Amino acid sequence: MKKAFFASKGQIELKDVDQPTIQKPDDVIIKVLRSCVCGSDLWNFRGINPVEAEAENSGHEALGVVEEVGADITTVQPGDFVIAPFTHGCGHCPACRAGFDGSCQSHSDNFSSGVQAEYIRFQHGQWALVKVPGQPADYSEGMKKSLLTLADVMATGYHAARVANVSAGDTVVVMGDGAVGLCAIIAAKMRGAKRIISTSRHADRQALAKEFGATDNVAVRGDEAVQAIMDLTNGGADAVLECVGTEQSTNTALAVGRPGAIIGRVGLPHTPKQDMTALFYKNAIVAGGPASVTTYDKEVLLKAILDGEINPGKVFTKSFSLDEIQAAYEAMDQRQAIKSYLVFD
Repeated sequence: MKKAFFASKGQIELKDVDQPTIQKPDDVIIKVLRSCVCGSDLWNFRGINPVEAEAENSGHEALGVVEEVGADITTVQPGDFVIAPFTHGCGHCPACRAGFDGSCQSHSDNFSSGVQAEYIRFQHGQWALVKVPGQPADYSEGMKKSLLTLADVMATGYHAARVANVSAGDTVVVMGDGAVGLCAIIAAKMRGAKRIISTSRHADRQALAKEFGATDNVAVRGDEAVQAIMDLTNGGADAVLECVGTEQSTNTALAVGRPGAIIGRVGLPHTPKQDMTALFYKNAIVAGGPASVTTYDKEVLLKAILDGEINPGKVFTKSFSLDEIQAAYEAMDQRQAIKSYLVFD
């Protein structure tokens, strides 16, 4: 089968490798139908996170059909259409029961990688996999795109809104105009936010943010952005959703909430140190981490997509075959695509 690997900085290559096999009783082998490139994959592609040559790709979002199951798997069977979340919670540890399966206490190996491949071995599949009703042929391509967002970005955007306790009538600032930030706008609207301020400098992303529910946009950065947002909100937002992870985005997020605001962080942090003094005097709350993908999919998001209430698949603005994986990465790296969609069949 074909599988993508990091060859070097800025270079992805396909290799022919053996198909994965069942290694543990709770493994599931999945034939991948759709995958994608994540903004977090670009940290490696750009060389910001150094990776060794021939390293497994960090891709972690997949939609597919179950091929084979381990002896302990009873919740899915061969032929089932499934979403493969990037986190693999157990469903029964204290973290999972509290709705934080992204930080599962039972599984130390609870994050996907290497799913830009024709087949994947999904570990701990008993609870973590999300079964989709029917078969792939029952769904339009647009619906498949939305279903694929439930492997990561829609659930991650929802996590930012949930841990920030976005509630009816709130004013919310969303830092980041990538797929997660755009999905966070959807989530804030789902949870009843009255005013949602996006932070995009790109016309196509601003337009999609508005379509998803943003009421305002601030395109400037740094101190100028902080002042603009504080002016718009008359002293600060009720909640801030940080969906980037860079130092500038994080610093802005921490600065633009009102006293008592909650900052929901889902951008992978790239700030080694953070001065919490100012937050102390503002009574600000900082929360967040890996998304509770399976919990949100099963409880809220899958139904919202199937019922046509949300359409997060619009974040996929360019499609590629697996053979075009290099172009898929380059399109996102050069901001020619908001999110690159990989079609396998």
